[in-house]
Amino acid sequence: MMTEFPPEFWQGIEEFNRGEFYACHDTLEAIWLESVDPEKKFYQGILQIGVGFYHLSNHNWKGCLMLLGEGTNRLRYYRPEYGEIDVEGLFSETLEILQTLQEAGEERTAEFASKYGLTRELPEIPLPKVRKVSS
Repeated sequence: MMTEFPPEFWQGIEEFNRGEFYACHDTLEAIWLESVDPEKKFYQGILQIGVGFYHLSNHNWKGCLMLLGEGTNRLRYYRPEYGEIDVEGLFSETLEILQTLQEAGEERTAEFASKYGLTRELPEIPLPKVRKVSS
C-alpha cells in the first residue's frame, strides 16, 4: 500500500531541504499532532532531525546531538524507504553528521555550523536532504 502524504508534508520537506528548519518544524508539527502511527513516528523523525540542525545553527551542541539521535532512531524503522521517501539516505547522512559532531566535541560546534552552511551562504559540506526514491 502506497502512503499518501498531505500537501503540508511536502511543504515541510521543501522547507527542510532549503534549510528553513524553524519553518519546517512548525509545518511538520501541525500534521504530526493530528496524525497516527505509522505516519506519526515518521513525521516526528524528520521533524527532530530538522530541529537538530536548527539547534546546530544556534550552536546548541547538546540539543543538536539529542535531536539528531532521536530523529535517526525513529527513522530506522522506516528504512530503506517509506512512501516515496528515501529514508536510508536521510538516515545514513544524518547519522554520519551526528557521529562527526560527537567526535569533534562541543568546542567545535560553531565551526561545524559554519561548515554545514548554517551560519553563512555556501556550505563546505552539504546537509542531508529529504529525497524521493528514484524510480
